[in-house]
Amino acid sequence: MEERFAYGLNPKKLGAVSAYLCDPASAPAEFLLLKSQYQAETGRAVERGALFFQIRQAFPPGEVTPEEANKIGYETAMRWTKGKYQFFVCTHIDKGHIHNHIYYNSTAQDCSRKFHNFIGSSFAVRRLSDRVCIEHELSVIQNPKQHSKGRFLHYGQWIGEKPPSAQQRVRLGIVAALEQKPADFPAFLRLMEESGFQVKHGRGGVISFLAPGQDKYTRLRASTLGPGFDPDDIRATISGERPIPELPQDSPAPARRVNLIIDIQERMAQGKGPAYERWAKVYNIKQMAAALLYLREHGLSDYEALATSTEAAVDRAHKLAGELRDTEAALSKTSELMGAVVQYAKTRPVFDGYKAARYSRKYLAQHEAELADYRAAKAAMSELLGGAKLPKMDTLKKQHRELSEKKKALYAEYRKAQADMRQAVAVKANIDHLLGHADEQKNKAQER
Repeated sequence: MEERFAYGLNPKKLGAVSAYLCDPASAPAEFLLLKSQYQAETGRAVERGALFFQIRQAFPPGEVTPEEANKIGYETAMRWTKGKYQFFVCTHIDKGHIHNHIYYNSTAQDCSRKFHNFIGSSFAVRRLSDRVCIEHELSVIQNPKQHSKGRFLHYGQWIGEKPPSAQQRVRLGIVAALEQKPADFPAFLRLMEESGFQVKHGRGGVISFLAPGQDKYTRLRASTLGPGFDPDDIRATISGERPIPELPQDSPAPARRVNLIIDIQERMAQGKGPAYERWAKVYNIKQMAAALLYLREHGLSDYEALATSTEAAVDRAHKLAGELRDTEAALSKTSELMGAVVQYAKTRPVFDGYKAARYSRKYLAQHEAELADYRAAKAAMSELLGGAKLPKMDTLKKQHRELSEKKKALYAEYRKAQADMRQAVAVKANIDHLLGHADEQKNKAQER
């Protein structure tokens, strides 16, 4: 750490320096002191993981001064760490291009946590850096490529070479164990243990797996691992009632949503002060930068393409919403029919006894509630079936399971489509405001 920091603070290279919650000259000692406090308060060893992280940020020759580059590096570091970690920014001018070295502590200032690197973090920090640069009207790399072992790779290829996440490793282990066709669920758990996973039995029968080399357990449930990875799904696969679940692909963290820009004149007319105006202008610059970054990432080079893309996103979200409503209605109907069948089966012997007693009033008085439940169940079955033949209970259970799985998959797809729609609509609204289309639409609406 001292060697790296000394390189960053080399006066022969240094053009500017800034810091947050630390003094660059004594940063190694301050970083380690904070780690000692973290270990004393939490009891967790500080030797595990990284001591600090470094971000390098470069600019084209002649585009910025060292002071401007340092300011941009400081803003990038502050937004990346959210003000929770010590950091300092060293701006070097020894190369043909000005560049920043950003060093930040891996331990939070309040000793509550440590920063954990994640798959796709380089993409996330590059995207943040691009956004900050666009806000400051600086250039960004249009077609970024990742360099690895002398080869230039596109991001899609580069991310494909990254190791799988803990969840994906658990999924792979589950699929491999199921392919060996265990006799029952305990045999499946033994196969997981033999392949290197630790099995944890929690309260209420909860099962969790710890992948080799991981620190946290991954719970066996569909909300964590995806459709088909619930304990009931695993048991159904073992018994041959359903196929081995498919492996979903890990994806990078979703980008932050683009918000609508603020109409400053309208807000100022409502009595907002100069401080609000200054904040709103900065906020609008950030939202327009996010909108432009969205256009570049989605390859939308003209307004017509943006309008078409937005309309397609809205149509897709509405279509999925309709499919989801239909699936929920079918699932509700199946659940009601299953409940009515169970109630009918439970109360049918009482009705048979009533019939055998030749509809005796005494029998009716003794079993009035059960007979009422029987009639209600029979009426519900008749209404739900609509004259169709009553399917077997096994068929109803299978249908219910399939509809539940379809609902889960549709919900996940709908949530993503809804987020895409909101982002696309916000971007289009911001571009309309920038081009003056929003004012034209307002004028047309007033004329009508």
